[in-house]
Formats: sequence, C-alpha cells, structure tokens
Amino acid sequence: MSDDEELKKLRAQRMAELQNKQAQQQQQEALQQQQKQALEAQKQMLLMHILSSEARSRLANIKLARPEFGANIELQLIQAYQSGALHGKTPMSDEFFKSLLMQLQNRTKKRTGKIVFK
Repeated sequence: MSDDEELKKLRAQRMAELQNKQAQQQQQEALQQQQKQALEAQKQMLLMHILSSEARSRLANIKLARPEFGANIELQLIQAYQSGALHGKTPMSDEFFKSLLMQLQNRTKKRTGKIVFK
C-alpha cells in the first residue's frame, strides 16, 4: 500500500468521524430545542389557567418592554400557583394582576443614592 492510499484512507476515516460527530451534535441540539418548546408550551398552559386574557395581554406587553422582568413575573406566578398561594384567585383578573405588579415593582425598585458635590 502506498503512502497516498494510506493518507486517503485516513482522511476518509477522519471525515466520517467528523460527520458522525456533527450529526450527533445536531440531534442533541434538536432534542434540546424540543425540550425547550415543551417547557414553554407547559408554561403557557399554566399561565392561561392562572391569568385572565386581559392579564395575559398585559404580561405579554411587559415581556416586550422588559423581557427579564416579564420572565421573572411568569416564574413567580407559576411558583405561587404550584405552591397553592393563588388557590381560589384564578383566573386572575387584570385589576388584581396590576396590583400584584405594583407590589413586585415596589419590592424590586432599585435604590439609587444621590451624590452631592460641595
């Protein structure tokens, strides 16, 4: 066997390994994407049960304006619902949701100090 043939064989073997690795990565990414979509669908179903349509609309607007704050609210609502803290209060009206948002905003307001130069 000549060196060229051996080199071609090694290249073909390495190419096959790389293609196999790439296929495995794509499968893993697809699986992660499916899991993410399933979790998102589950979260949306819970939010549909927790919030009225007006409150869901308000939450969607909040998520557009402040995505991190909106995600935090979603998480807190789901945790409160699962712990039973919202028992009897679902679906949550828009007015109740607004008052809850005001409480959350007051708790999470950043304290800013003033610097005075003399």
